Amino acid sequence: MAHNPILEELYAAREKLLADAGGDVHKFLEGVREREAASGQLLKQVSHGTTNGTGTVEDTGRMTNR
Repeated sequence: MAHNPILEELYAAREKLLADAGGDVHKFLEGVREREAASGQLLKQVSHGTTNGTGTVEDTGRMTNR
């Protein structure tokens, strides 16, 4: 696998965030929710969707900061 400094930096940041939360993903996400609520900048799912051939819009599951 080729050396990718951007991915290495992302992986290191992920490891630090998890370490700060004691390795507990649920604790980390709880902290994220608390910081979102305090800032008033909540992340929520938005349907950017694509049609699935039946005329129905499928949610892509992307998150946005609104």
